[in-house]
Amino acid sequence: MSTPPQLVEGTDYYWDGPYMVFTAAYLLKRGHCCQSGCRHCPYGFKKAEDKNETA
Repeated sequence: MSTPPQLVEGTDYYWDGPYMVFTAAYLLKRGHCCQSGCRHCPYGFKKAEDKNETA
C-alpha cells in the first residue's frame, strides 16, 4: 500500500484562522470535484444559497 503524498503549506493549503483552506492547485492535483463549495474550486462548483436565510 502506498503512502499518500505530503501536503505542502502555501502550495496545497493555507490557514484562515482555525480553518485549513485548499488551494486551486491542490484541488486540480486531486483530480475531482467534491461538490462541497470549496473556496478555490477550479471546477466551477458553487453551493446553492440557503433559501431560508434572511438578509
